[in-house]
Amino acid sequence: MASKMVLEEALMLGELSDFVIKVRDKDFKINRTILSNSSLYFCELFHNNPQMTVCSFPDVSASIMDLIVKYAYTQSVLVLENNVQLLLEAAECFKIKGIVRTCCDFLLQKLNTSNCIWILTLADRYLYPDLKEKACLFILRYFEDVAQYCPDFCNLSAEQLIHLIGKTELNVRQESVVFEAVIRWINYAPAERHGHLVSLMSKVRLNLISVNYLVDTVRVNNLVKGSPKCMAMVTNTMKKLQASNLVRPLARARLPAEVLLAVGGFNDNLPANVIELYNVRTNRWRTVYNKDNLLPEFSQCVYIDGYIYCVGGLLDHRFFSSVTKFNLSTKTWEEAGVMHEARANLSVVTLNGFIYAMGGWNEQETLKSAERFEPGTNQWTQIAPMEHRRADAAAATLHGKVYIFGGLLGNLALSSAECYTPTTNQWTLITPMSVARGAMGAIAYNDQIFVIGGCSHGRRLANVEVFNPASMTWGMVAQMHYPCSNFGVALLEEKLYVVGGIDTQDLTLCTVWCFDADKNQWNFVRDLGRPHGAVSCCLVERVPHASAFPL
Repeated sequence: MASKMVLEEALMLGELSDFVIKVRDKDFKINRTILSNSSLYFCELFHNNPQMTVCSFPDVSASIMDLIVKYAYTQSVLVLENNVQLLLEAAECFKIKGIVRTCCDFLLQKLNTSNCIWILTLADRYLYPDLKEKACLFILRYFEDVAQYCPDFCNLSAEQLIHLIGKTELNVRQESVVFEAVIRWINYAPAERHGHLVSLMSKVRLNLISVNYLVDTVRVNNLVKGSPKCMAMVTNTMKKLQASNLVRPLARARLPAEVLLAVGGFNDNLPANVIELYNVRTNRWRTVYNKDNLLPEFSQCVYIDGYIYCVGGLLDHRFFSSVTKFNLSTKTWEEAGVMHEARANLSVVTLNGFIYAMGGWNEQETLKSAERFEPGTNQWTQIAPMEHRRADAAAATLHGKVYIFGGLLGNLALSSAECYTPTTNQWTLITPMSVARGAMGAIAYNDQIFVIGGCSHGRRLANVEVFNPASMTWGMVAQMHYPCSNFGVALLEEKLYVVGGIDTQDLTLCTVWCFDADKNQWNFVRDLGRPHGAVSCCLVERVPHASAFPL
């Protein structure tokens, strides 16, 4: 640090200088050796021209050259959104790898749906394979938003667009999005782009589009109607679908960006050792793990950074304080940090990289204690206890806070609810639910928390309450099709999923429901491969963490 300060002072005072760089409106007095250590361009220039003392670069601004010269003296550079492109171009020109790396890291941090195509084009131009790959993956992941909102979408080359929409990894909920993106891109410059229509349409997976949309939108589109080859594609697809009684082939289905994992729980009154994976694109479940080691009953599983953590639980009448974690890459379980208290039927959530474990019960009592786990240190820390003792409660996180609802105190169902603020380490009682319940599910969506089903005073519930933290009020939405408790919950592609559970006959379920909040409607989706009660649901990024699992 001291040497950098000395060199920076020498630069400011013009000391040690033996060369002058001239730009548009400023001269920089620099030391040839110092500049050569950072820039291969200047190293070669000075080596080939040892007598040169002045060099001009009229196309480089003073502000950019100032950053480059300061980097040579300090090995640090301030990259901003308004200078990154010019700085990167200059760093390429002067062969300064350190600035190039810093600019690429900066662009990755700023990657979003507005600039991703510009970054992809920049990476393509200067041959940055890592940056190009990450920008491409980002576009594939958020293609729907990129196609609709990115100002540079229509500036993609035909080759780039063909490459993107040809990928199975393209994340679109409806294939019609791809068709509409193709039409929008061509209509941006129809005279120049009409010749690419057939190549682009061949990448649209027409067999994944509804027949109504094919008839009402695709077939009547003017661009498609004007192309015999495109019309033949549409007609052939419709014939194949009609011949197969509209059963769609799934071999070419797009891959989802995220998958839903159903972990643990129990079936046939025995602890489950199974992990099942749900692919929303194919509406199918697949068993991806089934080994002899049993997960404790009434534990809770959550996902963080490539690991599923199984917390607490009960096995052979023994309460656990232990935690195990499942490595999704290696498909192996390993020990993690031990909680301060053994607990089953606990509530577990993740927030800002931490795992929170709350309540539950052990051999002696129902608990009000709570603790927090930091994966980086593998340590649990006790936090403030809740206001009320509760087991089998439902918990969720929203806007940096932990919420916990209801639960059981012995056989008594609770309606109370609490909110924990990590910055103050305080629990606060909030508006209670209208219906006391335990063994339910809770999940945050659209700035609200949905509390679903459960049981109350010996009967299972189908109703769903919704808590609005802004107004501290409760509302109701559509009920589930029938009452159940002890299920897993997840939010996948803006829909709420209820997985497995126990019905009014005390039977474990394999049914899976999906709630569309916009339509206020529950729908059945594909059943689990086997019944599961008290299952945990984890949402996992397919790339990189679930890429080892077959879909």
